[in-house]
Amino acid sequence: MPRCAIAFFAVLALSSAFSSAATPPDWGKVDPETLRHYTALIGLDTTDPPGNETRVAEYVKKVFDAEGIPSVLLAKDPARANIVARLKGNGSKKPLLIVGHSDTVKVDVAKWTYPPFSATRKDGYIYGRGTLDDKDNLTAAMMTMLLLKRSGIKLDRDVIFLSEVGEEAATGPGIQFLVEEHWKEIEAEICLAEGGLVSRRAGQVRYALVQTAEKLPNALVLKAKGPAGHGSRPLRDNAILHLSRAVEKIAMWDPPMRLNDTTRYYFEKLASVSSPEEAARYNALFDTAKSAAARDYLAEHEPGNYSMLHTSISPNMFTAGYQINVIPSTAEASLDVRALPDEDMPKFIELMKQVINDPSIEIEPLRRNQRPAAGTSSITSEAYRALEAANKKVYGAITIPQMATGATDMSFLRAKGVQCYGIGPMIDEEDAPKGFGAHSDQERILEEGLYKFVRLNWEVVTSLAAAK
Repeated sequence: MPRCAIAFFAVLALSSAFSSAATPPDWGKVDPETLRHYTALIGLDTTDPPGNETRVAEYVKKVFDAEGIPSVLLAKDPARANIVARLKGNGSKKPLLIVGHSDTVKVDVAKWTYPPFSATRKDGYIYGRGTLDDKDNLTAAMMTMLLLKRSGIKLDRDVIFLSEVGEEAATGPGIQFLVEEHWKEIEAEICLAEGGLVSRRAGQVRYALVQTAEKLPNALVLKAKGPAGHGSRPLRDNAILHLSRAVEKIAMWDPPMRLNDTTRYYFEKLASVSSPEEAARYNALFDTAKSAAARDYLAEHEPGNYSMLHTSISPNMFTAGYQINVIPSTAEASLDVRALPDEDMPKFIELMKQVINDPSIEIEPLRRNQRPAAGTSSITSEAYRALEAANKKVYGAITIPQMATGATDMSFLRAKGVQCYGIGPMIDEEDAPKGFGAHSDQERILEEGLYKFVRLNWEVVTSLAAAK
């Protein structure tokens, strides 16, 4: 074949490849629409319990119906409907699932400066319950579906949208119901959901966190027994005294540090974008001679990072006594235990017993775990690389994988073999200490952060799903 012909066909192939690439939307027009849908969703009270998330599902379905996007409501409880929508691809790749949950935690209205469902815009922020958890992900996923449909982009894989219920308080009518009874409707290779963030300090973006693993919630109870008696005659073997000593020992215990691929890489990358003093501390975790001192500092000053090092224990509830002048014969303390993904809990409980070293103390499970044990999502996958590229493009930021110390519904999906990645909007580090974080008495999002988060979703989804 002549060289000119070869060159012609090469250019033709290249042109064809570029023609299938996603053309960026006109963000100047998209942002006002994003704001309209977002504020409408914040205005729907879906505090859980009771949830009443069907009002969100119906809103989203109406929007999708108007755009010709097929969707279906799936409900175990009519008041708590999930909604699933799908844009079909050519099937050459397995589906991509994009998720937001429609419920929020409860509010103490008296503690809010602005009404919690008003979506008040003030000084570059939007205030309201669910602004960060999780109607930002919900809105970004919905907008991505709308933009994909309007663009007419051909897809290599189906893109599935899910607005799920019950994430905050009861997985039964939400992800558990969907996995057990409607798995085919949401089955996917990759999932994008909540759990990450883009960290900004003093107005400057530092890095993007992507959740690739999460700890597993367990609840244990310490039970102490002793003789009852009259309060006027104090007893050294008072059940409350035994319990208090046990709680102090277990709360101050530094459990064995055990890093996995995610947490090891997390601290290595975090050190690379931190101050020299902070970097030295994170690097010291890998030095056996310096690790104990570094852990002690983190326990006092960076509890979130400290919790990533091991299975953690937090004593959160006490129950004892019924009358001021009666020494009770029993006392209990409820412990919130967040286990590493591969923790052997029976062995860990035996370690706890050794630390407590008191035969009058018993350790029992408080309730059955509601979320299944799940592994870690790959940090070398196509999806993770797409997230790295998108964070670089949208924020100019490096991407750091993170093991969440809290729990998300992605554990149900990871347990089914789905590669799950938690993402989130740009957040000021200074906000949480001021009381503006998720689950706080006030909650807010940077308006700029909302718009950039939609862009991030678009970049990642088109990178993973658009036909090449």
